[in-house]
Formats: sequence, C-alpha cells, structure tokens
Amino acid sequence: MLELDGSDGGGQLFRSALTLSALTTTDFEMGDIRGSRPEPGLNLQHLTALQTVADITNASVEGAKIGSSTVSFEPEEPMGGHYEAAIGTAGSVTLLFDAVLPLASALDRPLTLTATGGTSVKWSPSMPWYRRVNLPLLRRSGLLAAIDVERPGFYPAGGGQARLSLAPSPLSKLSLRDPGEPERALVHSTATADLADSDVAERQSKQARDRLAAASIDVEVTERATRYVSADSTGTIALLVLAYDNGVIGADALGEPGKPAEDVADEAVDAALTAHETGAAVDEHLADQLIPWLATVGGEVRISRVTDHVGTHVDLFDAFGFDVRIEQIDDGPILVSDA
Repeated sequence: MLELDGSDGGGQLFRSALTLSALTTTDFEMGDIRGSRPEPGLNLQHLTALQTVADITNASVEGAKIGSSTVSFEPEEPMGGHYEAAIGTAGSVTLLFDAVLPLASALDRPLTLTATGGTSVKWSPSMPWYRRVNLPLLRRSGLLAAIDVERPGFYPAGGGQARLSLAPSPLSKLSLRDPGEPERALVHSTATADLADSDVAERQSKQARDRLAAASIDVEVTERATRYVSADSTGTIALLVLAYDNGVIGADALGEPGKPAEDVADEAVDAALTAHETGAAVDEHLADQLIPWLATVGGEVRISRVTDHVGTHVDLFDAFGFDVRIEQIDDGPILVSDA
C-alpha cells in the first residue's frame, strides 16, 4: 500500500490521490490529511468525494468520517452507471466533479453523477468557469463530458444541483505551449432574481465589457451572457473567458454583501488580464486541474506560475509513478509529461 503524507496539501491533494488511485487501482493510505489547515482532517466536502469515488470503484475504505486525519483506500476498476452525492452544505460541486472527471479515460461504459451543494462558492472553481473554460478545452483533446445545472447554489445555503455525464474517452496529448493571440473574449454575468431590481447582472456585464474594451480586447457576448436565476441564497458571479487559438484563460469573481457589482466585475477582469500578460496558455486554476490529464496522456502546458497546488500535485503524481515535471523556459514555466 502506498503511504502518503497529506500535511503539506489541502483537500485538493486528497481528492487527487483518490483520482489517481482509481485510475491505477493503487491502494494508498494518506496520513495527516489537511494537516496544515486550521481545521485539519476530512470535512463534509472531502468525505463526500471519498464516498463517491469509493462507490464508483467499489473500494474498501477505512477512516471515512468527519475529522479523520488518516484514510486508507483500496479501489477496484472504475465502473459506469448512475451515482448520486449530497454534500449537504455549500461545499463545492465542481471540486467533487473534478475528482471524478479524469475517470472518463478508464471507463468502459457511461457514468452520470448527480450532486447537490454549492455551484459557485469561494475557494473553488465556479460552475460557469468549469463549464466554459475547463470542459471545452478538454473536449478538444477527446473528452466526452457534459454538465447540466438544474439549480445554482451560492453560500451559505448551497442547495444547487448539477449532473455530470461522462462517456469512455480516449484522450490525445495536450499541446498547450504557445497560446497565440486571443481570438475572442466572453463575458458571463449571473445574479439571483432578488437582485434584478438593482440591475446587478447588467452592471457586472457592462463594467467587464467596458474594461476589456479599454484594454483593446474585443468582446463577444453570448445569448445567455447576462441572466437571473433562482437560488436558496443571494449571490452573483462574473466570469471572463479569454479564448486563444491554443489555450484559454478564465477568471471569475463572486459578489458578497456590500460589494458593488462593478467591483465584482473588476476583480474578474483584473485576474484575467494579469494571466493574459504572462503569456500562459491557461490560467493558474486550470493549470492545476490539467495535471491528471497531462500525467495520463502526456504533453506540455505553459503556465503562468508554479503555485503551491501545482508543486504538491507534481510530487503526488510522482508517488503514483507518473512522470510530470516542471521545466523553465525563457518565457516562464511549463508542465511536461512524457506519458
């Protein structure tokens, strides 16, 4: 059984270990899970990911409880079928999906996962980002996947629901070294219906479009770029997508009480333009999430910087026998795998 130390990473390190274990049917035990966090051990969000991947792989598990700092996991081959998961809070549905998505390369029949929780919450990719940045790029490499959002969920109530659909997917190598010039910029702005009288969604969209125009980046607005939705908690989100010939940068920002709509848009625009100026092919969040794919299919990805998540991820993949490394070139770091 592979022995892993979870003290230097957060929940993403644990979820990635679950994914790699499922892909390779490698047993592991991770100790000191989230040891550096203020509240170490498993919380409900991590426990839900553990239970979901265990269901998909018919795994034997020890330590599956809230607060557990040590978990052992012994999986079988991933199985298709329909699965359900209820995080029960505003815990991130996208992070749960992220633990399952790479299993598409190991499935022999389709899989669907319906999950409830938060779809756009802090410290995780938002559902709009996941659907408009992550999935389109992976589909270009052969991933057969779709996400249907039945109801959005914001902090603190959550209550969102989404369904992930996967089909067996042979992926091609990732070749994301030179992104080229931006081909288009998309602005997506969403707010809950109780904010419609204040024109929050429209104000977020206008501010983002004005900022991009000032930066000499043309903006293409899709049919549902500005909309209002029903949710259990009040919330807003602004998303910017810079699409290149060979790459994509996404940046989002969430509204909160006392935060003007224009500030929400500015936060997303600032992040997108900062990433754009580095010359990277993907934003830093996508860089982290592409590592499982890079490890299994090979290729290279030009990233903006080596975040803590990327560094601990590379070490984890090495422990599972995958060759993923960070190389420095003249214009910045790239992730490389010879798989």
